[in-house]
Amino acid sequence: MMTSALSPTGKRLITTFGLGLLRPAPGTWGSLPPVAIAGLLTLLIHAGLGTAAVTIDGWDVTAWLIYHAALVLILVVFCVACLTFGNAAEAHFNQKDPGSVCADETAGVCIPLMFLPWSAMDNFWNLAATLAAAFLAFRIFDILKLPPARGLQRHPAGVGILLDDLAAGIQALALVQIFARLI
Repeated sequence: MMTSALSPTGKRLITTFGLGLLRPAPGTWGSLPPVAIAGLLTLLIHAGLGTAAVTIDGWDVTAWLIYHAALVLILVVFCVACLTFGNAAEAHFNQKDPGSVCADETAGVCIPLMFLPWSAMDNFWNLAATLAAAFLAFRIFDILKLPPARGLQRHPAGVGILLDDLAAGIQALALVQIFARLI
């Protein structure tokens, strides 16, 4: 049975460990952890993480799997947080899709960080530009809520909180893939 009270664990997850409580722009704060993790993992890959002789689009297979597994894990954890605690969060903050709820942004920004060509991350400047492009594209699409994102937000509770950000992530993915292949 689902309760309308937001548990301490639920509040930690739904606000991305309190980042959603920061002002201004809590969604921006909530979008930062996956970008930072992607950057850190890429720097570790440059330092020798992964040793497979087989590559995928220039990525060492082991490194590619570690990088994407981390992003998928973050995506899944924060999607589940939205779906599990979304109703209680809306009751707790007394509004639909409250600004303090940023687990949806944490999940959504993982999408444009995936499947990037190694050439977009093969040196510090390409990495910085690619991560910045993924972050900015996601935030712009999240704020603009281009179709179908705005309509998806109408779904109830956690589903509505989450789906518009996943749509923004997919839209940003398309733009970032083009950008990443041009640098």
